[in-house]
Amino acid sequence: MKLDQTRRQFHQTAVAALGAAVGFSTLPANAQTFPSKPVTLIVPNAPGGAIDILARSLQQHLQTAWGQTVLVEYKPGAGTVVGTDFVAKAPADGHTLCLVATPHVINPAIRQMPFDTTRDLSGITILGISNVLLSATPSLPVSTLPELIDLVKKNPGKYAYASPGSGSSMHFAVELLKQRTGMDLLHVPFKGSGPAYPEVMSGRIALLIDPLFSSLPHLKAGRLKPLAVTASRRSPLAPDIATMAETLPGFNVQSMFGMVVASATPRPVVQKIYTDVVQVMRRPEVTARLAELGLEPNPIAPEQFDALIKTDIERWTQLVKTANLKVD
Repeated sequence: MKLDQTRRQFHQTAVAALGAAVGFSTLPANAQTFPSKPVTLIVPNAPGGAIDILARSLQQHLQTAWGQTVLVEYKPGAGTVVGTDFVAKAPADGHTLCLVATPHVINPAIRQMPFDTTRDLSGITILGISNVLLSATPSLPVSTLPELIDLVKKNPGKYAYASPGSGSSMHFAVELLKQRTGMDLLHVPFKGSGPAYPEVMSGRIALLIDPLFSSLPHLKAGRLKPLAVTASRRSPLAPDIATMAETLPGFNVQSMFGMVVASATPRPVVQKIYTDVVQVMRRPEVTARLAELGLEPNPIAPEQFDALIKTDIERWTQLVKTANLKVD
């Protein structure tokens, strides 16, 4: 299937998913008055990248929906902890929101936090998820995950995998895979995935773990060989690529983008923000922008997002302990 066809299918899937995501009801009075002043949307990363583009899309449409200015403010630092700490300690009235990504659930497992992620912050919803792909240099004599497992187990310590950084969701996905299979693979972290691609495509490193969307052009050109995506179901972008769960039932790791707020924010306000944000995410131009970023919509209720955050923190904390992971 050609790439442009898969993108159209991906966009159609996104619109359908968001169209069923939210129902409407009469909100309590304190939510009907929200927002009563400008809203600040904190991005805990430097400008640039998918999370920044997502913030700008939300800013534009939420301003219209709310009749208030929405300010995007960047507070990078400490692996997104600086920005999320600011929101955790902001007035709990819903007027200070934060976009988060997968580090939100990994950070508590690898560093000392200045706040309690599950106690001091509450989820609004997941804005989008991104599939992660394990791919190989074309010369590696395997084409499937079971074949890779067999090859590596027969040659312990011989092969390495590249990731875009130590402590990233991609790094942890392979470490979880190693734990599940007993494979002995060396981790070679890079500062971003850009420098990793030439190393894998040339064969100097056998394997690469990176978002599927970023790898697609290289798959199409034959510079990389797909092995499996880390999600529990196949991606609309590349439905022919198997999932790790098809070999290892229950395996599921995806990159996530979401929105959180200070936990003491009144629940009716949280519910209104959720409803309004999902309405924005339903807009065709927003779902199309998500597709351009390789993001699949996955809106869930605030309570579901809170439960998922808690579960993921526990999962990664356990992995760090049992695998004795050291993150620089």
